[in-house]
Amino acid sequence: MNHDFDYVLLGGGLANGLIALALLARHPTPRVALIEQGSTVGGNHTWSFHESDLRPTERELVEPLVRRRWPSYDVFFPSRERRISRGYAACDGSRLHRVVTERFARAAASELLLESRVEIAEGNAVQLCDGRVLRAEVVLDGRGLGSSDLPVVHRGGYQKFLGLELELDDVSSSAVPVLMDARVAQTDGYRFVYVLPFSKTRVLVEDTYYSLAPELDRERARSRVLEFAESRGYRVSSVIREEHGVLPIPTHSTSAPSSAGIPVGMRAGWFHPTTGYSLPTAARFAERCAQCSAADLPQIAREFSRKHEQQAGFARFLNRLLFRAFAPSDRRHVMERFYGLPEDVIARFYAMQSTALDRAQILFGRPPRGFSIGQMLLGDAAT
Repeated sequence: MNHDFDYVLLGGGLANGLIALALLARHPTPRVALIEQGSTVGGNHTWSFHESDLRPTERELVEPLVRRRWPSYDVFFPSRERRISRGYAACDGSRLHRVVTERFARAAASELLLESRVEIAEGNAVQLCDGRVLRAEVVLDGRGLGSSDLPVVHRGGYQKFLGLELELDDVSSSAVPVLMDARVAQTDGYRFVYVLPFSKTRVLVEDTYYSLAPELDRERARSRVLEFAESRGYRVSSVIREEHGVLPIPTHSTSAPSSAGIPVGMRAGWFHPTTGYSLPTAARFAERCAQCSAADLPQIAREFSRKHEQQAGFARFLNRLLFRAFAPSDRRHVMERFYGLPEDVIARFYAMQSTALDRAQILFGRPPRGFSIGQMLLGDAAT
C-alpha cells in the first residue's frame, strides 16, 4: 500500500508533540502528519518532572521545552517540613508549540495541520472535515480523555487544579518550588498548594484537590490562589495567565476508550495514577517510537503498556487506600508520612520504578494518622 505518511498523529498534546519531535529528530527522512483541532500545539499547560524521572536521551528530547530548573524542592505539612535535594523542572505549552512548529517547518515531507478537525478515522486512513484524506502506515491517537470518556473508562477520584501565573511588584524571597503545601484548609478532599517560582518576580501558584467529585469551582479556586499569595507576602501586580484541569486518579484498572489506531498518552492511560504526572511516560514512549519502524510500533505499544501496568497497579492500590481508608480531612497525613521516606524511595515512586523493597517501605510500619478500616469498608462515600 502506498501511504501519504509513515505516521499520522491525532491530537497535538504533550504525548504526540514529543513523539513528533523524536521522529523528526531521529529518523533520516520522516513523513509525519500531526493533526490538532486547536490553533496551537500543547495548549495552555505546565508539565513538570523530576530529573531522576528521565534517562539521558529522554532529557535530551525534553530539554528544548524546559522553562526553568531547580536543584531541590520543598514540601510542607502540619507536622513535617522537608527539602528534597533532587532536581525538578517545568515545561510549558508555549515552548512545545514553538519547538514543534520550528521542527515541522524544516521537515519537507512532514506536515503540521492546526485548526483541523478529524471527521473519520478508520484503519490507516484519516478524513478531515475539509474532505482531505490522509493515509499512513500507522495512526497514533493522542486526543486525550474528554469529559464524555471519563465515565466510561474511569473509576476513582480526581486531581483538579487551577493555577495563576502572577507578576509580583516586589522580588520574591522564594527560589525553591513547593510541590505540596498542605497547611491550608482541607476542603473538597485532600487539598494543597503548588508553587513554581519562575523568576524573582514571576510565580505560578496552583490550588489543587484530590477529590471524588470532578467539579471544580474555578471562581473559588482563583480566590484561594490569591489568598494564598497574600498570606505568603506576595504583592501581586497582575495575573499573567490561568490554567486549570481535571485529571483522573484511578483506583481500579479500566479499559481505554475507543481509539483510532494506537492510543497514546492520557488516552492510553500512560500517566502516573497517583501523581497525575504524564511527561516522563510520554518522553519514554516517544523515544521508543524513534527507535523502531512504523510497522513494529503496534507491538512496541503493547509491550510498553504491559510494563507500565506493572507499576500502575501498585499506584492504583495506594489510591484506593487514600480515598477509602481515610476521611477527607485526614488524607494529607498519607502524603506527610510518604515524604518521611528516604529520598531514593520517593524518587523511584515518582518515576514509576518502585522496587519490591520500596513498596514494603511505603506500605508497612506505623500507618498515617486517621487510617480507619471502618472508613475503608464504607467505600467511596465522601469526597
